Amino acid sequence: MTPPRQSDLRDNPETDLPAAVLLCLVVLRQRADYLRAAQGRKAGTGGFLLQARARGDTDPSARVGFTASKKIGNAVFRNRAKRRLRALAREVLAPEARAGWDYVLVAKPNATVSRDYGLLQADLRSAIALVHKDRI
Repeated sequence: MTPPRQSDLRDNPETDLPAAVLLCLVVLRQRADYLRAAQGRKAGTGGFLLQARARGDTDPSARVGFTASKKIGNAVFRNRAKRRLRALAREVLAPEARAGWDYVLVAKPNATVSRDYGLLQADLRSAIALVHKDRI
């Protein structure tokens, strides 16, 4: 199922959807986008690593990618880690993401799958604040 386009949702004033649904995150598909995000700002947390960078283009969407390497474990654990990261992105990252930015959530071994979900949410909020903090 494809997510609704932002223009479709904004054109209908009767749409009573939460803000998180109105900002649809676009998923990164190209390896080059992941590599560019790895060169940007980073914020490590107890449950994952957040990589972020400003794209500098005119596209207003925020894009997100997910990485779970074989260090996480077998396919079951990698998929579970990615499912948890996707849920975090929908709940926390979508409302707080900045337009024109790429975000990559990298799973950590023995942390992303086993860490309490409430702590993961707090981790992501603090990581977003850290990568968007003005640097001198």
